[in-house]
Amino acid sequence: MAEESGKVRRVVQIKVRTPGADYSQILAMVKTTIPFFEAFGGGKVRLLRNVDDPTHFIQAIEYELDEAMELNRHKVASDPMLQGYLATWRTMTMGALEIDVYEDLADPR
Repeated sequence: MAEESGKVRRVVQIKVRTPGADYSQILAMVKTTIPFFEAFGGGKVRLLRNVDDPTHFIQAIEYELDEAMELNRHKVASDPMLQGYLATWRTMTMGALEIDVYEDLADPR
């Protein structure tokens, strides 16, 4: 299990609404940030679009990191690279941005 090895698994969801349904810029940005999230222990990055509302997107980022770093998540959140990434999201979505962090209770790792 991840917790037994000193690691914790998390899933971050970044929820945004855009002025239009064109997702090309968002997808390009997500693809360029995959190495950044992999450096933080990321395993999987996805961009999901709501089929009933094509202006609503969720970026899902699954990652694993040391428990000590997870306990200090707010310090990580203030990292300049991460702040720049979030600023880009806000620019593309006219400021509408919601971030939630989850733990996967069904994942046996």
